[in-house]
Amino acid sequence: MSIVTILGLVGAFGLFLGSIMMSTDNYVIFVSASSFVMVFGGTMAAMMISFEPRYVILSLKVLVKIFFSPKIGRNVLKAEIGRIIRWAYTVQKSGIPALESESKKAVKEDKFMKFGVEMVISGYTGDEVREIMMTTIETSFGRNTVQVNILKAMAGAAPAFGMIGTLVGLIIMLDGMGGDPSQLGAGLAVALLTTLYGVMFAQIIFKPAATKIMQREQILRFRNLLVAEGLALLADRKSPRFIQDKMNSYLDPAIHFNIDKMKK
Repeated sequence: MSIVTILGLVGAFGLFLGSIMMSTDNYVIFVSASSFVMVFGGTMAAMMISFEPRYVILSLKVLVKIFFSPKIGRNVLKAEIGRIIRWAYTVQKSGIPALESESKKAVKEDKFMKFGVEMVISGYTGDEVREIMMTTIETSFGRNTVQVNILKAMAGAAPAFGMIGTLVGLIIMLDGMGGDPSQLGAGLAVALLTTLYGVMFAQIIFKPAATKIMQREQILRFRNLLVAEGLALLADRKSPRFIQDKMNSYLDPAIHFNIDKMKK
């Protein structure tokens, strides 16, 4: 689980609830089913019109994933260099065919890595491996960030539907002005709730989720670029030390891989 994400969400709602508790004893006025339906339902309806339903549903599923820890961190990037260097020693000692058995376990659940290793084994040149894998990286990044664009659209639509709900509430309230004037204040409070809900959905849920997902996709894209470069060098039969130096050039010097410290 991503503890920081959970703490951030709890903290955001906690500050909101805490300020309410310090300001009033009438907490019920901040709960309105009709306001929720107007904002959330309206936002989802607009997304279904704007995008294919399949991608809208995927975007909602992605919201759950932000509460889980990312698979790729600084140490993972360093480990990728060590893995490819070990393969480079294998190729140097026994040739490209030996790479198949050496890499079988590592690529079992990594389709991107598997695709690249298969090209190296098939005899593609380094430039060919690099070109094909770069295409794979960019197209995958484009597909995976569709949900980000939808979440950003949700963040833009939610406050708008909040305002629509407020206008609807004001119209209803003004229509009843001929009745009891003492009810106008309560009616206005309910009308403003939809705007509050819209802003909260946008600023606490949709927009932060879109930013986090984009960051994770950028990290994955960077990792894949690193791997693609390493496999391209492997296809060209470059020495392990050359591969180390070229791949290290992608990383923060603090996490550079040191070939002299690895166990061959």
